Amino acid sequence: MSDEGQSVAAAPWVATVEDLEALLFVVDRPITRREAAKLLEASKSEVDRLVTALTAGLAERGITLITHGEELQLASGAEQARAVLAWVGTGGSDLTAAPLETLAVIAYRQPVTKGGIEEIRGVDADYALRVLLERGLIEEAGRLETAGRPIRYATTLEFLRRFGLGSLADLPALEGDAEALRHLDLRSEANDSSPASSDEADADTDAPSTPAQEDAATD
Repeated sequence: MSDEGQSVAAAPWVATVEDLEALLFVVDRPITRREAAKLLEASKSEVDRLVTALTAGLAERGITLITHGEELQLASGAEQARAVLAWVGTGGSDLTAAPLETLAVIAYRQPVTKGGIEEIRGVDADYALRVLLERGLIEEAGRLETAGRPIRYATTLEFLRRFGLGSLADLPALEGDAEALRHLDLRSEANDSSPASSDEADADTDAPSTPAQEDAATD
């Protein structure tokens, strides 16, 4: 019997590592594993396998795959900072000492409350938290179920991208006590900070807290 005229079923599409890389390359925002699974017509477990394979495949290249919970995004590697900055034309990070130290505390202690940050750093954290929230480097991560239900803070995918980290597991090992954490410097070559401004210096002093500030610390 002739096969002429009979339709031939197309072979099912099986997404590859290259497909995932191309998808992440053209998307200009983080996407979730669920979104990737839908777009690649794959199961979540298959996407997880592709993510693992792509991460390994990018290890020797100038691009890294950032994973933050369910979110995925491609970014330039930390070691390529000099080349990237040559194109971007920036002089480095405009984050100064107070936000950087606060960011270090959050990175290693997350989720952590404002009161917890202030206990470690010894100064008011309002200014630093406001800056970090505006830059998208941290986000609210629920509330602590204690009196006043204070907000807890955690780092974002933008934090990982900014510091060239693939995931929180790539944070350098931290040894020492709270004093070491307080002075931890997360800056990469691409993110050297400038000297603190006079406004920030005023906001980051050890001046005694007012009653209003003490009340705010419990929020």
